[in-house]
Amino acid sequence: MLEELLPGLDAALGGLPLMEMERHGNPSIPIYRQLGGPGLLIPKQLGGREASPLEAIRAQRAIACRAPSLAVATTMHHFTIATVLEIDPKQPELDELLESVARDNLYVGSGFAEGRPGASIQSATIAIDRGPKGYVKLNGSKKPCSLSHSMDLFTVSTPPLEGMDAGLATAMFPADTPGIERRPFWNSPILAGAESDEVVLRDVLVPEEAFFPLGGSGRVSAVQDRGFLWFELLITAAYLGIASALVERVLLSGRGGPAERVSLATEVEGAMAALEGIARGMEAGERGNSEFGRMLLVRYAVQSAIDRATCLAVELLGGNAFIGSSEVSYLFAAARGLSLHPPARPVTAKRLAEYLAGSLLILD
Repeated sequence: MLEELLPGLDAALGGLPLMEMERHGNPSIPIYRQLGGPGLLIPKQLGGREASPLEAIRAQRAIACRAPSLAVATTMHHFTIATVLEIDPKQPELDELLESVARDNLYVGSGFAEGRPGASIQSATIAIDRGPKGYVKLNGSKKPCSLSHSMDLFTVSTPPLEGMDAGLATAMFPADTPGIERRPFWNSPILAGAESDEVVLRDVLVPEEAFFPLGGSGRVSAVQDRGFLWFELLITAAYLGIASALVERVLLSGRGGPAERVSLATEVEGAMAALEGIARGMEAGERGNSEFGRMLLVRYAVQSAIDRATCLAVELLGGNAFIGSSEVSYLFAAARGLSLHPPARPVTAKRLAEYLAGSLLILD
């Protein structure tokens, strides 16, 4: 699937050492750009590859097996593109932006909501104020922000502009707009290649026509439901790919008994089948609040499968593999990153229980 969508990418990534692709300033991000990766989800009529949800998660899983940081970083780009594609009614200005992303292989940084203690993941992180006529002044920060140093465009969620319906708005504008600053934030060596530093906005002037309503009066909007659904789908596939890289090492080495190797494959392939079920549902038009609830249940099931599979894989590979190469310990640690992405299991437990009893899923 990866070769069909992005010819040459697997070979290019496979020719590079894993740890070289996991450092800041790594070569995988420009390689992905050169081979057309930014247009993966953009419709063909706008110059993109128009990958379906099923194709997209298979591609992300394959990429993560080669380059974990690249898969995590590009998930944020694709999630942003997918959210913009869900904005209805369709608007020519957005189509022009998406066409330029596909044509020029532009990276889009995501300044959408993040997990913050005591705050909703649906709340805006960027404040707006009046600027000169026709402009809006933005202030705030996003941390972490993947692709912070490679992004060409930046997208933020803000309160609605005057005249818009209640809820949130989004704006997409050049990442070199005056007033945008990058600051070091990601101090861990794990997934350092994703460029997840802080992006600070100080009195950044953005034209009013760059803003589009996301809606959401009283609860999360349909656009946000679909955007979150895309995010959870893609990020879960990416971390499952990292775990699959460890499983692949066991299968190729022949370590452990046949039953143990089959058990490993059962964990990751069963998890992938569950993800593919969500993706097929999305292709059939199931992209609402109920599907987002199902997606979260699948995500948490995949997290558990990743924990079991990676622990067994490391045990079967043995101490010499763990001690003799940084790759095994690196993949083991990186695969656990899924549990750190919002919304965390303990935070959603009450709302998911209400959802299972028939309520809408409304995350705090």
